[in-house]
Amino acid sequence: MQTIMAVDDSESIRQMVSFSLKMKNYNVMEAENGREACKKMEQCKADLLITDLDMPEMNGIELIRHMRLLPHYQNTPVIILTTHSDREMKQQAKDAGATAWITKPFRPSQLLLLVEKVL
Repeated sequence: MQTIMAVDDSESIRQMVSFSLKMKNYNVMEAENGREACKKMEQCKADLLITDLDMPEMNGIELIRHMRLLPHYQNTPVIILTTHSDREMKQQAKDAGATAWITKPFRPSQLLLLVEKVL
């Protein structure tokens, strides 16, 4: 069973992402910011990271950059799930190591298709 880390400071978004993924038999870990995600991902290997950009303590870009420094996360796919859609932000995320981008609001089916594509 593949493990996915879902990171968002919105509990309702985390719940929706988690519920959708669990329906497809993924194991899901949740964190409300990048700092919490880092701690959890060091203890338990995630096969995919889904993260928001705007979060307190450590934002999504900082989380990706930190993750890419760890040997076992250098090639792990990363999906950005955010309200941002501007080109500059997308480029920053891509430069940090993001694999794909999905804009909120989103449909669970849309997210699941993207997850299957990058895994």
